[in-house]
Amino acid sequence: MSNYKIFINGLIKENPTFVLFLGMCPTLATTTSAINGLSMGLATMAVLICTNFVISCIRKLVPDMVHIPVYIVVIAGFVTVLQMFMSAYAPDSINKALGIYIPLIVVNCIILGRAESFACKNTPVASAFDGLGIGLGFALALTLLGCVREFLGAGSIFGIHILPEVTNVLLFVLPPGAFLTLGYLVAIFNKVRGNDK
Repeated sequence: MSNYKIFINGLIKENPTFVLFLGMCPTLATTTSAINGLSMGLATMAVLICTNFVISCIRKLVPDMVHIPVYIVVIAGFVTVLQMFMSAYAPDSINKALGIYIPLIVVNCIILGRAESFACKNTPVASAFDGLGIGLGFALALTLLGCVREFLGAGSIFGIHILPEVTNVLLFVLPPGAFLTLGYLVAIFNKVRGNDK
């Protein structure tokens, strides 16, 4: 399989949010606004690319009986670096909004699942492209979910006000709005892909 097909696979065929339904905790919790969804998606994507690449490089050195603990240590290392980077350079509003969900990337099933199903069986370059495709699919899904919720709930997108305040539906920035919005976006995604059966 070419690197291009691996990349596209993560965006459409194996989209972690709209197809595989992985990583639902950060998906539903951090997408109250477009910028929060984009930030969480990019953070996860960075860890996914680095983790896939390193795990693919060390796959032949790690015994089968300890590969899961080794993968978690690798993931935790990259998450720690990401958390320190975000603490130093990201705006306080993003750090506060993402809060505990950044350290929880360590146990995100998307990352461990890709390490187990793809990175441990393929070359480092192919694994990096897989991480990029899956990560970008996750980031785009979270950003889209955040855009819709912010637009309907606050009348804005990326903080730019579009609708007057009287049209805002508070439900969409609350937890039930996350489930409703995700359900409609999954239905639209499946209809566009032709999987509405």
